[in-house]
Amino acid sequence: MSNFLKTYFSYTKTQRAGILVLLSAIVGIQFLNFTYSKVPIKSSPEEKEWLALQSKLDSINSQAKIKVQKVYPFNPNFITDYKGYMLGMSVEEIDRLHEFRANNQFVNSAKEFQKVTKISDSLLAEMSQLFKFPDWINNRKEATNYQKYKAFEKPKIVILDINNATVEDLDKVYGIGETLASRILKYRNSLGGFVSMEQLNEIYGLSPEVIEKLHEHFIVGENPAVPKIKINQLSIKELSLFPYFRYPVSTAIVTYRSMNGDIKSVEDLTKIKGFPIEKAHIIALYLDF
Repeated sequence: MSNFLKTYFSYTKTQRAGILVLLSAIVGIQFLNFTYSKVPIKSSPEEKEWLALQSKLDSINSQAKIKVQKVYPFNPNFITDYKGYMLGMSVEEIDRLHEFRANNQFVNSAKEFQKVTKISDSLLAEMSQLFKFPDWINNRKEATNYQKYKAFEKPKIVILDINNATVEDLDKVYGIGETLASRILKYRNSLGGFVSMEQLNEIYGLSPEVIEKLHEHFIVGENPAVPKIKINQLSIKELSLFPYFRYPVSTAIVTYRSMNGDIKSVEDLTKIKGFPIEKAHIIALYLDF
């Protein structure tokens, strides 16, 4: 202590005053901290309401985190009293099942289960989603159904080459009448034969559904024998007889030939003004370059 006093008085008057002020500030802060820590904090009504609400939310969240027991598929013939109760069955309904099973009998379907237990339709709809019967029961039902409906099987579809089809063949397809059948054959004759089933989309009156049916019954055979058009030799009039080459296109073809020489490939066709480029891959199968 004497050393402290000696050191203290060795400072100037101003320095000693500063030390006293600092010590006083430290003591004052410690006193205030000790005093206010003992004073209870008052919460406003809003804060109390919020704390109560937060408590309820914490309770709900904790309940939501409780793991729900998963119910797996089961054979309804072996429902215990506890399981039946948990699934919503009454004591009487469970007892009816046990009495039925006591005679060494089994229910083989949800309908039989309801007949034995007399549960409600709504409970059956909920429970039957979890029913799992032995595989041999399902196989037996499938075999029975197969024998029952075998006589009603649809006849196997015989697929024909559409270039050999007759009006009668086409008329057998659902949605195709005599009028549409005749229209298909007329278009086929004008082309000299189909080279792709895509060409059916060009025939007026054929809906997408009917075209889909035609695809089920007909195909275009390999290497269809269609007449070849000598595109570098025919006149405008002769070219115009081909359904894809109407007069404006035929004129453009002849004009292109006179200015550029012979047409040698599909690529050359795409350079002709007005040429139906989207059908070039089909048209090329009719041409003799």
